[in-house]
Amino acid sequence: MRASHPALLAAGRAIIEMREDTVARWLEWLDGRGTIGTTISRAMLQRHLQLLATMLAEMVGPMRREVKGLWFQGCEHYGRAGATRGLAAGEVVEELTFLRDLLTRQLAPVLAAMRARQAMAIVLRLNRVLDKGIAVAVVGYTDALVATLFTENGVPAPGSEFDPAEAERQIVALELELAALTARH
Repeated sequence: MRASHPALLAAGRAIIEMREDTVARWLEWLDGRGTIGTTISRAMLQRHLQLLATMLAEMVGPMRREVKGLWFQGCEHYGRAGATRGLAAGEVVEELTFLRDLLTRQLAPVLAAMRARQAMAIVLRLNRVLDKGIAVAVVGYTDALVATLFTENGVPAPGSEFDPAEAERQIVALELELAALTARH
């Protein structure tokens, strides 16, 4: 079962159009759970969520092969940021699963307007992309946790603490690389 090129474009466009609302709802949900934390600013987290939503739109669309590596890097970074925010691995999974729930509800009208076969293909692709992203986020979380806990025989090394400037640099690099990829097509 494959979605047509126009269906892929429609789904990607819909995700982009809903991105601001999606991120606002996602942040509101995170606020309600109290998991934003103090180590990462709300503005940086919002920027990361916007980046993930933009990448997801491309991953559902026809540029998925080109964006796949960036999607994995963005999800891995999200997992590492989750460890820095003091989350448990399950909470990182839950946060990304909430994105799936949001998108499912928000995309429902767009998908309902498609032929059933195309809509199902889009839903399956979206779920597959999110499942892989969640797995990579857990790997990033685990890597960050292990690096923090087991550096120098269980004693964190000096300078191994979270560096907001480095985290922002990584997000900017991902944003620029995504913009360069999407500008070519």
